[in-house]
Amino acid sequence: MIDIPTRRTATVALAIAIAVVWVSVITVLIAHQPDPGVGSPGQLREDLATALNRHDAEALSELIDYPPAAAGDFAKSYVDTLVGRGAHDVTVRFAPDDVSPTSATVSGKLGDGSTFGYPVAIAVKDRLWLVSFTPPLP
Repeated sequence: MIDIPTRRTATVALAIAIAVVWVSVITVLIAHQPDPGVGSPGQLREDLATALNRHDAEALSELIDYPPAAAGDFAKSYVDTLVGRGAHDVTVRFAPDDVSPTSATVSGKLGDGSTFGYPVAIAVKDRLWLVSFTPPLP
């Protein structure tokens, strides 16, 4: 005797097939997501200053040494703080030199006219340059 699928069986099979395809697509997209960072210190300095001046959380998240699952949330929170304080005219200076920096100083002006500045560490992972929002080690 031949079993003819019922409408319910067909619907369940279709739902399972869609779920399998969805999980496969997400897995492929995550596996092919590029690593954060840029190819040179100069590009890092330029892209970091641009992201901070434009208050661009997405661009910032692509430059930070932070767990990928949380980089976007961290960058958004960081940018929101900059916006809340009225930060502008942000600059980035590397130390000890521009060719192989180990730290940077981020500085700029706040909305009330005062200035700010703080050190951050520079990291290199798989030949990609990143900024680490932890104090640099001496």
